[in-house]
Amino acid sequence: MPDELLKPTQVQAEYGLNVQLLANWRWAGTGPDYIKTSPAKAGRVLYRRAAIERFLQERTVSQGGAA
Repeated sequence: MPDELLKPTQVQAEYGLNVQLLANWRWAGTGPDYIKTSPAKAGRVLYRRAAIERFLQERTVSQGGAA
């Protein structure tokens, strides 16, 4: 089964990552991996659900442990 593709608005609705924040990350070259359907400005941006999940997992901070 192929990985689900999400529009930035869907990412915002499901994960709480603001659409403008996602755009800023793309511009800065950071943030989750994304797909651009066309190199032109009008190209649609999509995110694989797995890329969002991986991005969030990599930034999860575990509390506790030795001081």
